[in-house]
Amino acid sequence: MSSLFEKRKEKFVQKKSTSYHYENHLVDDLVEHYKARLLRDTNLEALTQLSQGEMRLKIEQLVSQFMSEEKVIISRNDKELLITRILDESVGFGPLEPLINDASITEILINGYQEVYVERLGKLVLSDVKFRDDDHVRHIVDRIVAPLGRRIDESSPMVDARLPDGSRVNAVISPISLNGTLVSIRKFRSEPFQVEDLLNFNSLNSVMATFMEGVVKAKMNTLISGGTGSGKTTLLNVIAASIPFGERVITIEDSAELRLDRPNVVGMEARPANVEGKGEISIRSLVKNALRMRPDRIIVGEVRSGEAFDMLQAMNTGHEGSITTVHANSPDDALRRVEAMVIMAGMDLPSHIIREYIVGALDIVIQATRLTDGTRKIVSISEVRKNGDGTHEIKEIFQFKRTGINEKGEILGYFTPTGYVPQCLERLRVFGIDFPESAFRDVQEEVYR
Repeated sequence: MSSLFEKRKEKFVQKKSTSYHYENHLVDDLVEHYKARLLRDTNLEALTQLSQGEMRLKIEQLVSQFMSEEKVIISRNDKELLITRILDESVGFGPLEPLINDASITEILINGYQEVYVERLGKLVLSDVKFRDDDHVRHIVDRIVAPLGRRIDESSPMVDARLPDGSRVNAVISPISLNGTLVSIRKFRSEPFQVEDLLNFNSLNSVMATFMEGVVKAKMNTLISGGTGSGKTTLLNVIAASIPFGERVITIEDSAELRLDRPNVVGMEARPANVEGKGEISIRSLVKNALRMRPDRIIVGEVRSGEAFDMLQAMNTGHEGSITTVHANSPDDALRRVEAMVIMAGMDLPSHIIREYIVGALDIVIQATRLTDGTRKIVSISEVRKNGDGTHEIKEIFQFKRTGINEKGEILGYFTPTGYVPQCLERLRVFGIDFPESAFRDVQEEVYR
């Protein structure tokens, strides 16, 4: 029989934040005691079949019954904490529940059982959440990864997983970790970001947003570049919303994060090897398989290795308008990274041939950056310009110009075109997108803040 305290069935939504200091020893003891009684004295199989609301009500009734039988009297606040703790420990994610349910938190970072940081508004702050010990953290990690058929132990001390809401989870344990169990959770919004959200965050301006929308509609192959946490996946979700509804889109990811609110989208997710070292399904094999699925466009969440070659091949063989992301600090660096990945694919080709292959496939490179004040911005939109003599250039179309930093540590600057009129302007017009050349001319700071 599956234990109620070993398998999460449904996600509970807490209505009030709970602090987990484990300083109330009476409540601590009662939590362990009543968890044991629930395991021993109730029909767990029937309990786990109940709906979220019914299960919560039933557990509350059972605990109240147990307390009445044992003549246990505690304050109302302690009783509410007791019930919440039992629910979180049994069918939730324990101390992480209030953080997961806090919409203002975007990342949760566990640096051992006594130190949990959260990111709010781009800034990391130390939370008041603590675990009992390292085994407690490991228990929560096991509960996250077990339903996905994944494991974490000394022979496999790193794991990638996701929460039921799609939030991305990475965990590392000893002997790899020197600080006990480490967990990183990248949370998902209940509603995906729209371009209007990015405009409100001042991540770009309206001219850049309109240009990117046109690039996608005109089926130009796009590479989104940026560092960790720079907003690459968010931007990919946003610009993919401009893909016409009549097209079939196939998404491929290492860990499913993309959420395209549109019809005719199918997603595939890579799979690591099992305990015996078998059954691995790589992103590269999924890209190859996607070519047999009649895609109009292929979106790869991130290229990291040999799959870059297959993605470029898809872009070069009729699947225009495909999009992917790469970890890189500049557009030039992004192309060099892709070149290195193609070499990793085992292609025994001269470097100049590989570069020509890359240049022939890619049209636009968008650079995202997370600045020192925690804000995320599109700092550059560039065109991969093909010259008549066979050479190529990375020509910047739009950029974010930094002008300084204020007394609050906030980055000051503005978005502006560079004055370069891209070759792709003609392609935009062919697709019925009338983008005026004047939008690419140099402007004063106050025009496009």
